[in-house]
Amino acid sequence: MATREDYDRYKLLLGTPPEWLKKYLDLDILDRLNDISLLCGMEYASHDIYNFAFSISRYEHSLNVALITWALTHDKNATLGALFHDASSPVFSHCVDYMNGDYVKQESTEEKTDEVLFSCDDLKRYLKLDNVSIEDVVNFKQYSVVDLPRPYMCADRLDNCIGVGMAWCQKLTYEDALKVLQSVRLTPNENGIYEISFNDKEAADIIYNINDDINRLTHTNSDTYMMLLVSKIIKKLILLNLVTYDDLFKLREKDIIDILEDNNHLDVELEKLYDEFKTIKEAPIIKQPDIKNKTLNPLVKEKRLK
Repeated sequence: MATREDYDRYKLLLGTPPEWLKKYLDLDILDRLNDISLLCGMEYASHDIYNFAFSISRYEHSLNVALITWALTHDKNATLGALFHDASSPVFSHCVDYMNGDYVKQESTEEKTDEVLFSCDDLKRYLKLDNVSIEDVVNFKQYSVVDLPRPYMCADRLDNCIGVGMAWCQKLTYEDALKVLQSVRLTPNENGIYEISFNDKEAADIIYNINDDINRLTHTNSDTYMMLLVSKIIKKLILLNLVTYDDLFKLREKDIIDILEDNNHLDVELEKLYDEFKTIKEAPIIKQPDIKNKTLNPLVKEKRLK
């Protein structure tokens, strides 16, 4: 079983931030991500449903993706795009996508990226020092090393597989992560687009198999039920004027929990939903919506694994 120590040792493999990048790391828009969970805030949910080995913040994930990108490219623009790719992640992350009815792409909240980044004066000042356009940071999807559509591999997907594979699947170990990182490189794919690939099949198999495990978990009845449950809680908070939709992109998850603890008794339905979130033993069977299929088919020495 993977531990937090495994994950911390994995992070050390990624190296330290280059000196020019360090000034960005204390920006408020990044610091907020220290209390936005990569696991959609389900650490607060009933432990009968979720039994994570440890928690991972979206700040950790964002920095990891940036360091992977920097190691493979030494491109400041791409590295900054990677660092801020999750800057618009709302509280409870993809639960808000579920609330918006975006089950398949789970990207509805990314429309806030430009608003979040353009609102940060210090970010704009730092980017000017580095001669980087803010538009090039907002449009992080232009960097294939950072983001590519499935089933292709990119830095965001690679770090997510390793982190979630350790914390939720609890199968992937430090030794697995080491083998994977020693194998990765950046090569043009069959479409001439630069993509993260692997030098050996064993490393590719590790990521392919853990991705399958993650895909299975995110399609379980219990995970779908809990994601929808949180989306109902958030929607109820908005209807009761306890938060606004815009607040979801400014607050931290602990802020929402504090609001729920202080106010859930004011509304019978909210109280019931919140109590279920914390204490549910087994999720009732529900009709599954069409949920994002996390397919993956990485390159191994310029050929697809499958």
